[in-house]
Amino acid sequence: MFRKTLAAILCMVMASAAMTSCGKHLEVDDDSKETSASDNQSAEETTAPAGDDKESTTAENSGSMDNKTIDISRFADRSVPDIDTEKSDVKNFTAPEVGDDIIIMKFKGYDGEVKIRLFPEYAELGVENFVGLAEKGYYDGLTMHRVMADFMIQGGDPLGTGTGGESLWGDKFDGGTSDKLTHAAGTIAYANSGSTSTDGSQFYIVTGETYDNDYLSLLESKGYSFSDDIKKILASAGGAPWLDGGYTVFGQVYEGLDIIFAIQDVEVYQGNAMNPEVSTPVEPVVIEYVKVGKYEGEELKWFIADYTGEDAPKAEKDTE
Repeated sequence: MFRKTLAAILCMVMASAAMTSCGKHLEVDDDSKETSASDNQSAEETTAPAGDDKESTTAENSGSMDNKTIDISRFADRSVPDIDTEKSDVKNFTAPEVGDDIIIMKFKGYDGEVKIRLFPEYAELGVENFVGLAEKGYYDGLTMHRVMADFMIQGGDPLGTGTGGESLWGDKFDGGTSDKLTHAAGTIAYANSGSTSTDGSQFYIVTGETYDNDYLSLLESKGYSFSDDIKKILASAGGAPWLDGGYTVFGQVYEGLDIIFAIQDVEVYQGNAMNPEVSTPVEPVVIEYVKVGKYEGEELKWFIADYTGEDAPKAEKDTE
């Protein structure tokens, strides 16, 4: 905790001058530049890895995946937050109505689907963009080009490098933010290159870390503000609190969160002097499809604690 606190202090000092966000990983970008800070180094501007120099990374060049068991037992210490999800000021975990549009996402080599509740009432343009792109098949065959354990997984770039992609309308758009939605584990939001006015097709899904009151108090002393329910969520379920207010949150995973947590632990290439960030998967994580469906009243499993008592997800044999 001392090292995390020290890193946060360093981060806050630099962020105050650079107008960046703070945390273990400071920004979620789609323009190949990021600012990051680890527990033992100060923040610096770096160039994101380019996917081993591949122009694009699709199902056709993804290689094969052998059957394997993916262990998510290291998250057994996370728990369900003690909040009333329907009455809370945090709306990430409010139940959808039967018949509402949802997003269904399938990753190549993983059993099961990831289902995402959408928030058109808080992120109208963000939802319209993602739904429209999904209906066009835009995301099918793309990769999660940036995978960072205990932070997030990022994808949606046709180039597979973090430098490409466009919105439903052909350019960037401003998805805005909502104080009703926080970056809890399982949140899906748009990557941007400095503000929500640069939202496009790239998105990320948070896995995050848990935070105690001392760390949250440190963030609050630097200008952040967290409700009691957000603090409970971060302490038990985890998240990435420093991203709030800077990125367009538009959905929350309610089924298949174990798959997301498994993906964050895939092997990634080691960084080098030119590309210090360690985030490019050795074996591409391929999105088989993203489609729009309807909520049919199935069980809502918002938190990783809802999965850790079950068998871990297993990769199915890739036959392509």
